[in-house]
Amino acid sequence: MLEVSGISAFYGKHRALDGVSLNVERGEIVVILGANGAGKTTLLNAVAGVVHAEPGARIAISGKDSAVRELSGMPAHAIVEAGIALVPEGRGIFGELTVRENLLLGAYPPRARANEAANLDMVLGLFPRLQERLKQTVRTMSGGEQQMVAIGRALMSAPDVLLLDEPSLGLSPIMCGELFHILARIRQSGLGILLVEQNARQSLAIADRGYIIANGRIVGSGTAEALKTDPAVQRAYLGAGEVKA
Repeated sequence: MLEVSGISAFYGKHRALDGVSLNVERGEIVVILGANGAGKTTLLNAVAGVVHAEPGARIAISGKDSAVRELSGMPAHAIVEAGIALVPEGRGIFGELTVRENLLLGAYPPRARANEAANLDMVLGLFPRLQERLKQTVRTMSGGEQQMVAIGRALMSAPDVLLLDEPSLGLSPIMCGELFHILARIRQSGLGILLVEQNARQSLAIADRGYIIANGRIVGSGTAEALKTDPAVQRAYLGAGEVKA
């Protein structure tokens, strides 16, 4: 569904990504693990067109119609229209608007307008708490509720692939568990999910596969089960001892 090949990116003279390649299939959760500054956020932003990728990169997506669309070099709004939605770190919501207004802004792309009502029903089914707070100003909500708004707004664009950057950051353990349960439900709808997440234990528990990034390069990959039992992954991201799903 999503194919990324040879993607490199710079911030000034600093190389943030160096020839990264990965793929995400339909109905699959793929997690990116790495230390702070490894290039995880830059990778998501480059796929979404927020950060410029160097010439030679290939980013392509195939939607439900199986047609392959080349996204390399396209502006961010065109990438959204092609079927990719990004939930950035920090959420990027409009705090002075209501929940309903934030969600409906997600349906602005032409691909989403015809099914706006159905998509809103789907989002409110995933996040019943938002149904109760449609008229509430978003800045008055808890961090977990704001994250629901951010994910819901992205889903309103009717994406084929959802990019999530640190969705559990700052959330309580209970809210974090609820969030990961919802991501597993979203995967069941057929969306591909590319997830950057500090909580390696919980993200690997719901993921199908994962990649490890260091210094802007992919240095490891495998199934979630294989990564959970890899001693190096356990030491770096999971702590000592056996990992339980």
